[in-house]
Amino acid sequence: EAGLEDAGGGSVQAGGSLRLSCTASGFRLDTTDMAWYRQGPGNECELVARLNSYSDSGSITYADSVKGRFSISEDKAKNSVYLQMTNLKPEDTGVYYCAAPPACRGAWTGNYWGQGTQVTVSS
Repeated sequence: EAGLEDAGGGSVQAGGSLRLSCTASGFRLDTTDMAWYRQGPGNECELVARLNSYSDSGSITYADSVKGRFSISEDKAKNSVYLQMTNLKPEDTGVYYCAAPPACRGAWTGNYWGQGTQVTVSS
């Protein structure tokens, strides 16, 4: 069965780093655009980073709030995409999940979403 599995969250102090992973099964991640989202305490959906492997030759966009601190990368051999997060801030706290194609969880049927991984940043 096709799907996404994300992992790598945890609890860190402000200034720390985490690396999230998103691995696809049943389809190739490099044949679709994908994105990392985070869901904050108010259940809002925020686009964190987007990798446009399909629509724009691998271009990458970041939310203004994470530019310079987060970095998205892919490993085609492992059919995985990673989100390296550095200099983490308390406001980065939330549930992070990957999506392919990019869409907030539940936006429409036929999309793939990871189960989500909790990131907690303490001050």
